[in-house]
Amino acid sequence: MDQKHFTPPLPHEELLQLKRWNTPTIYNGWEQITRHDPAQTAINLEVTTDFMPQMGPMVGWAVTLQIEPSQSRHKAGGARRAEEYREYIAGIPGPKIVVVQDLDKPATTGSFWGEVNANIHRALGCVGTITDGAVRDVDEMTNAGLKSLARRLCVGHAHVVPVNWGCEVQVFGQHVKPGQLIHADKHGFLAIPTGEEKRLLDAAVFMDENECNTVIKTARGASGLTRTELLKQLNESVAEFGDAARNKFGSSGEFGD
Repeated sequence: MDQKHFTPPLPHEELLQLKRWNTPTIYNGWEQITRHDPAQTAINLEVTTDFMPQMGPMVGWAVTLQIEPSQSRHKAGGARRAEEYREYIAGIPGPKIVVVQDLDKPATTGSFWGEVNANIHRALGCVGTITDGAVRDVDEMTNAGLKSLARRLCVGHAHVVPVNWGCEVQVFGQHVKPGQLIHADKHGFLAIPTGEEKRLLDAAVFMDENECNTVIKTARGASGLTRTELLKQLNESVAEFGDAARNKFGSSGEFGD
């Protein structure tokens, strides 16, 4: 990503509206508008752990980093690289989510994240991180206001310094490029493919209302119905749900055609 020319494709107020919904709801809208396979693209393919679920969803633009805490050789020139990395982060419009690939994986030696880096990155306009390595100082990170999805906790930082940044990374089985819009919460993350951001909010809201007005409405009103009546109404509501999605997007949604 050329940070000098990165212009967020969505205004900040739209990101705030996206943040009101959980990540599965955003996924339900995204799968209706994407050109990609929703079973393989954009989602974490491995288990994530949200260590601050009480903070709710986070939404932001991806900035990327690679670390290798087990390797002491990276400490040579580490202070200079850290300065250059912070300059990269500062040059990208926020809100930002730092996506960190731990090159030690599947081993976990140390954490880039703790109280100090959480406060530094919050000052630089970051709202959270997704790392397939570890985090520590979870309470202090929460106090700083930086949410984290990670693979595990650990106690130390080992030899961690920035190794590469502003590059494509792979975390939790998914490739993420700088500048992608990310929505993440306790369920996992969704890294929206470039060019699919602008219809996302409308699609997510439509599909949520579609569920509530058809299948969920019928299920919640099932009291007193016979089994035959209930099954008939459920089948009709599923068909109504699919028709509404098909008329809007050309695809019937999660229940199939």
